[in-house]
Amino acid sequence: MKALLRKHLGHHIWLAAALVLLALFGILRGNRELMTWLVDHVTQPCKQALGAVTYLFPFPVAELLYIGLGLGLCAYLVRSALLIRRSTGRRRAAAYRRGLGLLCAVVTVLDWFCLAWGINYYADGFQERSGITAAEVTAAELYRVADYFTQQVNAAAQAVPRDGDGLFAATRDEIFAASTGIYENSYEEFPFLRQEDREPKRMLFSKALSAMGFTGYYAGFTGESVLNVDSPACMLPVTIAHELAHQRGIASEQECNFIAIAVSTASGNPLYVYSGYLSGYVHLSNALYRADRERWQALRAELAPEVLLDLQYNSAYWDQWESPVDDVSQAVYDALLKSYGQADGVQSYGTVVDLLVAYY
Repeated sequence: MKALLRKHLGHHIWLAAALVLLALFGILRGNRELMTWLVDHVTQPCKQALGAVTYLFPFPVAELLYIGLGLGLCAYLVRSALLIRRSTGRRRAAAYRRGLGLLCAVVTVLDWFCLAWGINYYADGFQERSGITAAEVTAAELYRVADYFTQQVNAAAQAVPRDGDGLFAATRDEIFAASTGIYENSYEEFPFLRQEDREPKRMLFSKALSAMGFTGYYAGFTGESVLNVDSPACMLPVTIAHELAHQRGIASEQECNFIAIAVSTASGNPLYVYSGYLSGYVHLSNALYRADRERWQALRAELAPEVLLDLQYNSAYWDQWESPVDDVSQAVYDALLKSYGQADGVQSYGTVVDLLVAYY
């Protein structure tokens, strides 16, 4: 055993250092002041610098990185199996060497993820920085804000282009081109969101993202916001705003949902205004359905035909992707959120309703 340890001393030092870093993160993550300082002065500047490099490429570097990691892992496992099989009389040593190498790589990637993104879950988020906090909501308050969003989405629906069937028809090129200026009208109210934006990237394999039930993601590894461009365009503007909120260091999904709605509706761009109110209506309407079915039905009856068409089209699109793949991917993401202290997991998205009511 000692000979084996000495023979792979470099790998053992690598593994020990990676484990120490992971342990330090586990110990220190409860220190919110330290985590906030690290995010503001270390990790966010590093990700912005990294993004300046990755955005030189027109394609999502993150997507190719994930594919490369997956293919590399498969190749490593196959090669390991072959080498172990051929190592007659030394199979245990060969298995140890290959397993040690894989473990070092896995722990290192986990360290990288914790520093690139996991740390943001333990730093000050939107609520701490803005003073707008989620609180308990009465059915009457919920109805008032849902009614407001119903009227606003009806009005906004008249200002966006539509096709012959009455569906939202803005091109994705228009939506992406406008993305870099949508936060400008919100900087005075939320100065901590100020940041230079670059046009988000379009996922090369968007249908794969749809199959997993996702509309986009922010890659802390590369500093890129990557969007699913196969899903309905009516929700693309607010989804872009959501991913740009992540790019500003906000980790909480429900806070990013709220920011996306507030920023989009204040942007002055008709495409983003409509998408923001449409998203807000969906969140509020779903909550009102559970709280007061009669009032929900009354507001639903007030929706403009164009809005109903967009909602039905959006629902039909996602219904076709319901499968075990979607269930598994959502379960994995739910577990990830919970591992970083998001106790409600995917269900925590409902908290956006409390923030909407508190704000509007």
